[in-house]
Amino acid sequence: MQDKIWKMLDNSNAFIALQGGIGTLKENFQIASWAQLNIHHKPISQLNVDGFFNKLLSFLDQAGKENFISHSARQIFISASTAEELIDKLEDFVYEPNLVAAQIDWSKRSNSKRCKLDLSLHL
Repeated sequence: MQDKIWKMLDNSNAFIALQGGIGTLKENFQIASWAQLNIHHKPISQLNVDGFFNKLLSFLDQAGKENFISHSARQIFISASTAEELIDKLEDFVYEPNLVAAQIDWSKRSNSKRCKLDLSLHL
């Protein structure tokens, strides 16, 4: 799954989520978190047909109001109810970098130095 997301990231100019389930939401939020960390600067969007994403977008608005996510993190998510409107918004997208995360070098994707957790129980 991780390889699939990296391929999408390497070969796309933007991300558009359509109606879907848990996997769609997981990938949408993973791509959004990578944008927040400045791993990429591509717009992330939801085609909000018949208001499918309304509650998700309301949740994000509320999380922003309560300072659980920053304004720039909320702006990562673009939505529109028609494909034409969404394309216009994607074309007008301006990336707002997270200044703290911008200092981190994410150019190395290697998983070869993963930390191992000792989860054994010692009594």
